[in-house]
Amino acid sequence: MSGGGVLAVAVTVLALAGCGAQEGGKPKAAAGGAPPPAEVNVVVASKGMATLTQDLPGRLEAYRTAQVRARVDGIVEKRLFKEGSDVKAGDTLYQIDARTYQTAYDSAKADVDVARQTVARYKPLLEAKAVSQQDYDLAVAKLKQAEVAMAKAQLDLDNTRVPAPIAGRIGRALVTEGALVGHGDATQLATVEQVDPIYANFTEPGADMLRLRKEIDAGKLKRSESTQVELVLEDGTVYSQQGKLLFSDLAVDPGTGSVSLRAKFPNPKHELLPGMFVRVRFSEATSDDAIKLPQRALESGPQGQFVMVVDAQGKVAPRPVTTGGMAGGDFIISKGLNGGEQVIVDGLQKARPGSTVKAVVVGDDNSPAVPAAEKH
Repeated sequence: MSGGGVLAVAVTVLALAGCGAQEGGKPKAAAGGAPPPAEVNVVVASKGMATLTQDLPGRLEAYRTAQVRARVDGIVEKRLFKEGSDVKAGDTLYQIDARTYQTAYDSAKADVDVARQTVARYKPLLEAKAVSQQDYDLAVAKLKQAEVAMAKAQLDLDNTRVPAPIAGRIGRALVTEGALVGHGDATQLATVEQVDPIYANFTEPGADMLRLRKEIDAGKLKRSESTQVELVLEDGTVYSQQGKLLFSDLAVDPGTGSVSLRAKFPNPKHELLPGMFVRVRFSEATSDDAIKLPQRALESGPQGQFVMVVDAQGKVAPRPVTTGGMAGGDFIISKGLNGGEQVIVDGLQKARPGSTVKAVVVGDDNSPAVPAAEKH
């Protein structure tokens, strides 16, 4: 057979093979059936002990605040601190022109020296009846007056050096060199704030306190004795150090309907600054049979909050729930779950109602739970 004949036979065989791969002019469906169900992460709802917490809005305040003010009149000669730096109590912050006060002190000291000499000279004369008792008493009185005047002059001279009233961080300078300051209007020169520790002031609605008290009286909850509190920053992170609840007002503010509370937090690195808005998380009560769920497990719809659960056959279904507070970053489920349900926490976008999924149980750290048969 020639080369052209071989080529023709090959083309015919390929054509027949192509026809055999088709039925009715359409390609066959690929073997293998339907795709496997999507995997979702679930947690098993279970009852247990939980500490109910509440996050309340608050604002940070310096532990101590002191205004640096001039105590004598004069011209500011020097500023002796760096704005925004830490200062110690007693550090000299400003120097006011002291020449006038030095002169006054020197004059008062000279008056004291003269008065002392007069008293010293009169004393033997009094014993010799050379001066009267009245003259001696007058000399002593003048000495005391001179000593008081010298003490006042000494104080004014000392006050030309303006000290830091407390230890802390000093803000911006409110006057510059060459400014005239006075004690008559007590010119403010700067402000020093102690921010370690630091206060967090916050409020709780009076209605929430009343509701909690009723649930405790009814035996549904137990009162928490803990005074430890946490600080949730504006970016949602929890401050690394715990604080302590100091007090709560005994009366409800009629203007706001809230009760004021205060907590104190250590702030050694000065990460917290006065004026920052925060949320204070504190323990309200404890429950022995609470169901907790991560916040991401809950969704909201027109009918309210709900979760997606997976049944024994792997079918997904929505379940309406009611929340009854928080336990740290988790929701407390007061209605809708009885315990034992598999609640989807990750993969909700793949879990449509009625669809079939593969549920992977995860632990508190979101890692797959190890089946009992695999544990050693």
